[in-house]
Amino acid sequence: MPDPTTIALGVSALVLLVLVLALRNQRKRNRRIRRRFRDMEGEEQRMFSFLHDLGLAIENEPSPAVLSRIIVDGIDKVVNARGGAVYFLGQGNTFLLPSYISEDCPPLIGIPVEVRKKAERDPRALESHIRLSRVAVDEGILGYCLAVGEPIHVEDVKSHPSFRDAFTRYTDDVAALLSPLRHAGKDLGVLVVARKHQDGGFSSNDFAVFRSAAEQSSFAIGNARIHREAHEKRAMEGELQNAREVQRILLPQEDPVVSGFRISGTNLPARIISGDYYDYIQLGERRFGIAIADVSGKGVPAGLLMAMCRSSLRSVAPGKLSPSEVLAAVNRQLFPDIREDMFISMAYAVLDEANGSLTIARAGHDPALWFRKETGKVELLRSPGLALGVDGGAVFERVTKDQTIELLPGDCVLLYTDGVREAVDANEEEFGMERMSEVFRLAAPLGAEVVLSRMQEELRQFTGEGPQMDDITLVAIEKKR
Repeated sequence: MPDPTTIALGVSALVLLVLVLALRNQRKRNRRIRRRFRDMEGEEQRMFSFLHDLGLAIENEPSPAVLSRIIVDGIDKVVNARGGAVYFLGQGNTFLLPSYISEDCPPLIGIPVEVRKKAERDPRALESHIRLSRVAVDEGILGYCLAVGEPIHVEDVKSHPSFRDAFTRYTDDVAALLSPLRHAGKDLGVLVVARKHQDGGFSSNDFAVFRSAAEQSSFAIGNARIHREAHEKRAMEGELQNAREVQRILLPQEDPVVSGFRISGTNLPARIISGDYYDYIQLGERRFGIAIADVSGKGVPAGLLMAMCRSSLRSVAPGKLSPSEVLAAVNRQLFPDIREDMFISMAYAVLDEANGSLTIARAGHDPALWFRKETGKVELLRSPGLALGVDGGAVFERVTKDQTIELLPGDCVLLYTDGVREAVDANEEEFGMERMSEVFRLAAPLGAEVVLSRMQEELRQFTGEGPQMDDITLVAIEKKR
């Protein structure tokens, strides 16, 4: 029979052994926990560093490529990836274009067979293909991620269903984390990081961290775009204001002093840049040129064409007393440079101080209004003419004719652009020729300045709070009593 003491010692030794083994296992578990804690702490620190760098980058308003680099390189460090890339949607949202691909990033797109064969001779061919290729939004894992609309974890890229095309194969052993980039409900592109299988796969924790980082990246990219667009808009508005100031200088700075007459003009642009213009030209021998014009369209193109028209008119008007000849010369100069979808309507008149006559020609412009003091009525000056830029010369010169009238004391002529009669009220009703003629008839006896102020006031009352739809230009010519 075994000695009780021996049995007790054996049990004690066994218990001690169990305790030692348990202690060793606990120490191993503690080391694993501490290591995991350090890993999590390091990952957390890397995440904080990434967010800090991202915040600083946004403040400096970086270019899309720079911001993409900061995002990809930062997330690579956070999840210990081999590399990554950002692809943005191109114009039309039919292709994804690489914004940044990190240097060591494994291929993320399928490689055509011919490119792989070429790369066997020249490795640069593969890199060039990857960095320059645009990817259709319905191709590869990038297109798949965009279509799914949420982050995905692809453990083996080459086995993914999106790479079943025999002509565009994927052969590398790569795992990838992908996320669509969205901001304010709008797709921006795709963010992806990758590892080669030899580096180990991504864990569920890596995927969770990547998802969070991708959300922050989407927010950063979206806000950067908003800031950049706002900056570009401010810059453009500044440039347009400068252009408007230059254009304003090209318009008459004051009404001319003409013996026996009062002349008053104004230009009210619908936008910053006006396609209307008017001008006064001293011709000598007591003769004075008066022009008004309306370029088709609005904005910068119309404003540039207006400036060309003014320059041309001033170069050809001196020495010519026939308005139709002047318009013909302007048309010959401008026609080669006017786009097919643009034209200029213009009226040009020569006022003779000596005999009080006004000779006018119209290049497709609205007929001038003539208030005759003698009858108290308004007549239309309908000299025939073709718009500038419609014909190269022969037809224009055959059609465009002069019309001469004699202005008596109290008479008044109004030149205007179609923005006056085509102004609309809240019910889409036009101001119209009849209403304009009546306002002119009542205001003309009070003088040129009153004609302009009354016409503008009537237009304001008619249109109400609605926006001005077209440029408005008025020039009134009054024969003093």
